[in-house]
Amino acid sequence: MLSLIDYGAGNVRSLRNAIHALGYALTDIARPEDILRAERLIFPGVGSFGTAMQRLHDLGYLEPLREYLAAGRPFLGICIGLQCLFEGSEESPGVAGLGLIPGQVGRFDAGDLAVPHMGWNGVRPRRDSPLFNGYRGEKLYFVHSYRALPEPANAAWSLAGTDYGGEFLSAVQQDKVAAVQFHPEKSGEAGLRFLDQFLADAPLAAGARYQGPRSTRLAKRIIACLDVRANDAGDLVVTKGDQYDVREQGRVRNLGKPVDLARRYYEEGADEITFLNITAFRDFPLRDQPMLEVLERTSEKVFVPLTIGGGIRAFTDADGHEYSALDVAAAYFRSGADKVSIGSDAVAIVERFLRDGRPTGASAIERIAQVYGNQAVVISIDPRRVYVAAPDATRHHTVRTQIPGPQGEQFCWFQCTVKGGREGRDLDAVTLAQVCERLGAGEILLNSIDQDGTGAGFDLELIEAVSRAVTIPVIASSGAGRVAHFSEVFAATDVEAALAAGIFHRREVPIAAVKAHLESGGIEIRN
Repeated sequence: MLSLIDYGAGNVRSLRNAIHALGYALTDIARPEDILRAERLIFPGVGSFGTAMQRLHDLGYLEPLREYLAAGRPFLGICIGLQCLFEGSEESPGVAGLGLIPGQVGRFDAGDLAVPHMGWNGVRPRRDSPLFNGYRGEKLYFVHSYRALPEPANAAWSLAGTDYGGEFLSAVQQDKVAAVQFHPEKSGEAGLRFLDQFLADAPLAAGARYQGPRSTRLAKRIIACLDVRANDAGDLVVTKGDQYDVREQGRVRNLGKPVDLARRYYEEGADEITFLNITAFRDFPLRDQPMLEVLERTSEKVFVPLTIGGGIRAFTDADGHEYSALDVAAAYFRSGADKVSIGSDAVAIVERFLRDGRPTGASAIERIAQVYGNQAVVISIDPRRVYVAAPDATRHHTVRTQIPGPQGEQFCWFQCTVKGGREGRDLDAVTLAQVCERLGAGEILLNSIDQDGTGAGFDLELIEAVSRAVTIPVIASSGAGRVAHFSEVFAATDVEAALAAGIFHRREVPIAAVKAHLESGGIEIRN
């Protein structure tokens, strides 16, 4: 009997779907005594170490789980499920872990690293294990800010390492108890193969030393974005705007069905899929059943990370029921999303922060990050250029630009907009990104109204200004028209990912062509 511990944090649907896709049945742990009845146990988790341990305590799972592990019975921990096996974590001082593995989990030292460690990296097995049967050095998907380091005290557990500012433990195993820091259910075919090795009725005992790759490197991500809205007939379609105008000859552009396109991009090698529900600011997301269904159906066949944006804010429905941004995010996570993207509401949150001079602890960014982890919160910024004659002509962050303004101005700042780019605010993109990072956001999706739909390339000046101002990962978006634009943005800036929409939808630039171009230029990618 294969059993799952779901303590209510994050996207567990994708793991369920991966297990079902491999042909296995799955039961949920509903009571503490179910743990000791399980034949194979999976414990996935996201969010904070302290939250996970508290939930295990509140559900009465701690003691039966310790007993199950002490007996050496088949167990697979994923992400937080690995970290909880240690004695404690720097993330939650004073909170005891399960204590099975000696040592403390620590935070990545930021330095020149973007934190969270987010994206596709390799693993270096240290010894043979059936779990890595068939592993050929493929990239696997990681998303975490804390990691366990290999030490003499945990040497008996060390199964695989990964390099990111030094080596950390990406897999541990002793007898039938194993855990991994990566997400196999989000790691494509290689991840499914890993899961299948655990799920198969085979012994998990470790063997001789494995001669793996000498080093691993984080890949640059290529993300396919699907702007989803109802067309004039009321059907959900993928559309694409030119400078945010999605209509052509009076009608909404229809570039395909969202689930079908997402599946196509997964098969073509997209590293992530992003859905932007561009009509959500008019509708109540928890009543938007078609969009939730898109996520549910996509997660059945697409085993890479899914992000959803649009309407991640507090709502009051027509019946007067109040729902927090956390409630909305939770519905998206339950439907298959791994991350939520906050746009216009992030502008309002930052404006309030700058006015009051302190965080409230109650904003959508803070609350979602606290429960689901920083990595679950993406901030989508929609800026446009505002030209000035000199830096002292504005209080905002300016850049000297190689693209002069209408009066020959050599400086500009990047004004944040809301409501799909229709309304500008007295706030610049650099400030917005910095404050959102402080409040707990884990990633920035950086769009450009000026470049959107032009095919002229990414706004490198905007991207450089924002990526240098934060330590969290940044996704470059808007303007890509050919494969060279992707190599240009990775060469000119430190961004971790690049996103495109229309050129992928219309098959003008295949994802495979982008990756082949990057690989030929020596840029690390996931094949």
